Amino acid sequence: MSSRGSLMFVLHAHLPYVNHPADSSFLEENWFFEAVAETYVPIISLLERLASEGIRPGVALSISPTLGAMLENEELEEKMACYLGSRLELIAKELERAKDDPALLKTVKLYQKLYEDAAALMHKYSGDLITPLKSLQHAGQIEIITTAATHAVLPLLTRPEAVRAQLAVAAEDYFDRFNQKPSGFWLPECAYEPRLNSSLKLSGFAYTFAESHSVEFSGQDASGGVHAPYRTSNDVGLFVRDAASSREVWSAQFGYPGDPAYREFYRDFGYDGEYEYLRPYFGSDGARRPLGLKYHRITGAGTDLAAKQYYDPDAAQARVEAHAADFLERRIKQADDFYAERGTRPLIVSCYDAELFGHWWFEGPAFLETVIRKIRADRLPLQFVTPSEYLNSCQEPREITPGSSSWGENGYFDPWVNETNDFIYHAVYAATDKMIETANRFRNQDLPGLSLRALNQAARETLLAQSSDWAFLLYIGSHAQYAKSRLEDHVANAIKLLGDVIEKKVDETALNKLEQRNSLFPRLDFRIFASVSKF
Repeated sequence: MSSRGSLMFVLHAHLPYVNHPADSSFLEENWFFEAVAETYVPIISLLERLASEGIRPGVALSISPTLGAMLENEELEEKMACYLGSRLELIAKELERAKDDPALLKTVKLYQKLYEDAAALMHKYSGDLITPLKSLQHAGQIEIITTAATHAVLPLLTRPEAVRAQLAVAAEDYFDRFNQKPSGFWLPECAYEPRLNSSLKLSGFAYTFAESHSVEFSGQDASGGVHAPYRTSNDVGLFVRDAASSREVWSAQFGYPGDPAYREFYRDFGYDGEYEYLRPYFGSDGARRPLGLKYHRITGAGTDLAAKQYYDPDAAQARVEAHAADFLERRIKQADDFYAERGTRPLIVSCYDAELFGHWWFEGPAFLETVIRKIRADRLPLQFVTPSEYLNSCQEPREITPGSSSWGENGYFDPWVNETNDFIYHAVYAATDKMIETANRFRNQDLPGLSLRALNQAARETLLAQSSDWAFLLYIGSHAQYAKSRLEDHVANAIKLLGDVIEKKVDETALNKLEQRNSLFPRLDFRIFASVSKF
């Protein structure tokens, strides 16, 4: 059956750079371990499984440079192995404890398979999960794109030098990791404004993504609505996120993840279990923390956590099948309605945080795999396409200049600039200005090795201070003290290093420690922050 429309799935995989080599059980490093076990391994596994069966996934995957650096960090790989070993040890005890409770035992066995699969895949690739992703891209199964170096909300960077640094470092990082130039760029938080166009073009990116209302409210002739590609005046391709398909998958309130049969994220055995029984699996501080074993289902809207019922994997899988069928039925109707109105086949661009699939929505990877399989098995008139292949096959897109927007709450930049976090920008901008000023001062000088290392590390610290994650964590009140301390540390580190270089008193011991802890972007040159020369 011929296609009535194209589907483009874009999964944006990102975590802030968290690396504490001196601590064996740092709480925030668990963000990474949980995401590897619950999201990245299941996604890689399903992509490999589909490809091995001759079913091309055809999805796009955005991998942030900070996440890429953690996936290649050998110390984090060793900690990851310990994390998986610890969970499997606890699960072995849980299998014994649950042997007379069939409902609980079924879920414990599910977790046993989850962590065994994670350990097996990590072993298969010697801890390097970039390798299978690179192979999938090389085989044409998926397309991998990048995002800003440290996931800064680019419209909030007031200096063009800072925007250029975030993009140029990301492009170089991608080339080093995937052995080719990146075609696409995911704007962090889907945060767009027109002044970014020139920076994207100069950094070599062929396309990016914008939020639906940036086109709908642009006041320009966007005859294809959100279901057509566009281009900027300097020929950067623009894909527009489809709100309907995103909401159905994204929203726990209105979409599939809130189904009563699905796993309850917020009730964790780390808080339910007997303390002494679980004590070996907490951190060195002994405080309770999530352990990833969640035995209950959502049960119903408004149900108190204490009243949640046991999770049933079989019932959840049945809902996955139903939701995948519903999702595709809605997309076919979307395509038919669009064609009836405009006479062309639509492109439906569905963008999601990758961590939604598996970590937040436990059944998400199964949903994704079922959707891809059903198109093939049921011979549905839809096809998955990657961004580059769509641009290469479509007619010349219409030129448009979308308005400023993001996919954050209220559609603009509120989550990253508000009364809970606006105090951070004075420090971020001060460090950025100092970095640019110092880069301009030393850009043409032949520097001693220690000074050069210090300036390059100051550039890393400046980039890390610009991360969107610190502002967002402050906004939602989660790990707020950690976010505040990280921001303050990066700013202080950058300013001190820059001052020490100017005063010729760099402390090599302190520099070594910073280089060990914040070791991303090994080829970073501080001159990337220098202003463009004008004559």
